[in-house]
Amino acid sequence: MGVFDRLPPMDRLRSEKMCFVQLIIPAESARLAVTYLGELGLLQFKDLNEDKSPFQRIFVNQVKRCSEMSRKLRFFNDQINKAGVKSSVRPAMQPDIDLEELEAKLREHENDLLEMNTNSEKLLQTYNELLEFKMVLSKAGGILASSHNHAAPAERELDEHIYDKEMDDGNAYLLEQGVHLGASENSGVKFVSGIILKSKAMAFERMLFRATRGNMFFNQAPAGEPVTDPISGEEVEKTVFVVFFSGDQAKAKILKICGSFGASCYPVPEEMVKQRQIFREVSGRLADLEATLDAGIQHRNKALESVGSQLWRWTIMVKKEKAVYDTLNMLNFDVTKKCLVGEGWCPIFAKSQIKDVLQRATLHSNSQVGIIFHEMDTIDSPPTYFQTDKFTNAFQEIVDAYGIARYEEANPAVYSVITFPFLFAVMFGDWGHGICLLLGACVLILREKKLSSQKLGSFMEMAFGGRYVILLMALFSIYCGLIYNEFFSVPFHIFGKSAYECREKTCSDAHTAGLIKVRDPYPFGVDPSWRGSRSELPFLNSLKMKMSILMGVTQMNLGIVLSYFDAKFHGNALDIRYQFIPQMIFLNSLFGYLALLILIKWCTGSQADLYHVMIYMFLDPSGNLGENQLFWGQKELQILLLLMAIVAVPWMLFPKPFILKKLHKERFQGHTYRFLGTSEMDPDSEPDSARSRHDDFNFSEVFVHQMIHSIEFVLGAVSNTASYLRLWALSLAHSELSTVFYEKLLVLAWGYDNLVVKLVGLVIFSFATAFILLGMESLSAFLHALRLHWVEFMNKFYHGDGYKFRPFSFALLADDED
Repeated sequence: MGVFDRLPPMDRLRSEKMCFVQLIIPAESARLAVTYLGELGLLQFKDLNEDKSPFQRIFVNQVKRCSEMSRKLRFFNDQINKAGVKSSVRPAMQPDIDLEELEAKLREHENDLLEMNTNSEKLLQTYNELLEFKMVLSKAGGILASSHNHAAPAERELDEHIYDKEMDDGNAYLLEQGVHLGASENSGVKFVSGIILKSKAMAFERMLFRATRGNMFFNQAPAGEPVTDPISGEEVEKTVFVVFFSGDQAKAKILKICGSFGASCYPVPEEMVKQRQIFREVSGRLADLEATLDAGIQHRNKALESVGSQLWRWTIMVKKEKAVYDTLNMLNFDVTKKCLVGEGWCPIFAKSQIKDVLQRATLHSNSQVGIIFHEMDTIDSPPTYFQTDKFTNAFQEIVDAYGIARYEEANPAVYSVITFPFLFAVMFGDWGHGICLLLGACVLILREKKLSSQKLGSFMEMAFGGRYVILLMALFSIYCGLIYNEFFSVPFHIFGKSAYECREKTCSDAHTAGLIKVRDPYPFGVDPSWRGSRSELPFLNSLKMKMSILMGVTQMNLGIVLSYFDAKFHGNALDIRYQFIPQMIFLNSLFGYLALLILIKWCTGSQADLYHVMIYMFLDPSGNLGENQLFWGQKELQILLLLMAIVAVPWMLFPKPFILKKLHKERFQGHTYRFLGTSEMDPDSEPDSARSRHDDFNFSEVFVHQMIHSIEFVLGAVSNTASYLRLWALSLAHSELSTVFYEKLLVLAWGYDNLVVKLVGLVIFSFATAFILLGMESLSAFLHALRLHWVEFMNKFYHGDGYKFRPFSFALLADDED
């Protein structure tokens, strides 16, 4: 193991070293100190008031003020979006404003806006009522004219063009007079006119008929255009109605039914002259209201533009202020010393920066007493903090989705930067498709600044966050595609001529006449002559399957080696002796040996059947290998490896629990004797006594845990190696599916002389490539690569039961929702 000791340390392999600190802050400089710490963003505060509700904390009133201002800002934002007013996202710098001035300004703006909204709603409701009244006058006038046998036809409507422009100023009609009931002195017939929803008209007529026992005449006409309902404010289809009846009892019933159906009744006089007069008056009032409404909307939009230009700045300011007081509520208040006491975690490298920030806060707050900052001891486990940049952040997020690393545990993201996109490319290998992915990744990276400031959809946000993952996946896909020699499933002679030619010079179909080797092997990747030959699938299946096993054994060995580095870093010699060593022996005695056989077979060109070798290694270890012998001493080596694998299982299972039990007894053996002579004291009453700690060790629990871990590793060694065969399966599926699309869509369509058929085939091939091969297949390969890392690789060494370092930082507030 001395070779490992001489390796240089890896900075990002383990999380940053953390320390538990305490701050004693004078009350006059507390707010400013927390504000500066939020700007630095390297200290995670511990909540020292967990037993208190939010309403029992010190700065609850300040938090309420900030919440109320946040509500007003959200109200302004909703009003701006509803009105469609455009405002600058990042306004020009304005003079600084304190919280009290901002609170007064927000209150003033809210009152003005609420008053404008109330006036606008009242005007709009009056406008809609007058518009309905105008429609009722227009439609009901024609109905009344028809019922009294006027000279005008029944379908004649009342509008501005029918009446004279003269207006009798002395007979102004007021809308507030109530419902007018027209009546003829001779006949005694009365009527009620109004407007109702079109969907309710039929039920309304049926209810009137039943209530009056048929003693009424119902007439209706469509309003002609959608009407804004004065109550709900929505545009709906309505119908104008006129109900003729006789008697006061019928009148009361009809009005009651109108109210229950939500119908609006409007007074329409029976005389044509009065109808014309009211129509002109309503039209004039509508024109005045339109002008008033337009002026009110313009005034309101100007006010919203003024607020919108500062909305983002005010929102960030309120968020910061609320975050500061929420953090102050996590601190203890010492009444006697008039100071706040806080505790938290910070990286060791940030201690000097935090001290500088606290000194600056003391200076700027004119405090006579400095802030005390010192390190403390604790038994709590520190949080995990990895410093990432825009390139490594996506890979770290992939690992964190499985589980946050323990404190100073080996970080799989360091290796996933290469292994994850490479295993993806093994399944997605096609340098044509890789170029398409590369173009998409380059677009996201080149437009990085613009896209980072925009609100994106969920899919686009995910793609933008993983733009560098897509970049590496595309580059490795191009590399693996060149190895497979596939460009949209078509092979090319990129690196020279094929090693094979036709057996006869006159042959035109190499696949039927056969090929012979005439020159050295193809320099790089798969020889293009394999494509379409009778032995293409057997050759590629064998190549990709064995390659998958080699990659799987290599990555699993890497995971076990990382478990050694973890055990060595934490000084756990038991894990090295009784987990790392037997696990390496068991895995490599079986599947490491299989990988060795694959390499020997490739190098020697042997025709040995490796399935037969591995099966009879268990069934008949001492049997004769015959033609399957690849090297001298193979049978003896197989017997030795099989014995080593069998010995490794109890090696993993039994020693560690018994050694832990022995060490625990030796550790507390001397402490237990002091209880023999003290019969008055109950040792169980002392929580920190040696006996209580002695009883905490449960041998059966430790043994069962070790047994589960050993069985899981033994079975997982088989299942995980088989799981890596998905690299072969998905690569083959991607290649064959791409071949089907190329031959059955593009080649078949271009075989016709018709230009339309060619274009249709090209379009369908492009859509199939984009949505199935680049979309669904890439997602499938991504998920399978994710599974190989989470299950097959990380379970060898990664616990993932830590918790993330979440410092108090203003940089995270801009994207957070309230």
